[in-house]
Amino acid sequence: MNFQFEKALRLLNASEYQAVFDESRLKVSSAEILFLARKNNLDRPRLGLVIAKKNVRLSVQRNRVKRNVRETFRHNQANLKGIDVIVLARRGLDQLDNTQMQEICNQLWLQLEKRAEKRFRQREG
Repeated sequence: MNFQFEKALRLLNASEYQAVFDESRLKVSSAEILFLARKNNLDRPRLGLVIAKKNVRLSVQRNRVKRNVRETFRHNQANLKGIDVIVLARRGLDQLDNTQMQEICNQLWLQLEKRAEKRFRQREG
């Protein structure tokens, strides 16, 4: 199992982000964070991060949030094949410690996995 966060696992340009925003069929969220997702035609998931200064003021905190989200994504990527995900920060995310943030992200990855499996299985069948 490869747990690296390679370039192939990232949303890289504005058009890739826009496609997820326009076509997001899956949404999971908590009070502090929102995951938007859509099916891609690849054998791997891809991740994009939108951690706005409006919601997470300090750059140190924004970087910490990104690091934690990427970490949880790397550990859950094997279960998320074929979807593009954008993670958006909401107010209050920077108030959580790393453990709380990772627990919330892991719960959301699990919810997303279940919803993606259910939705895409229905479409294929």
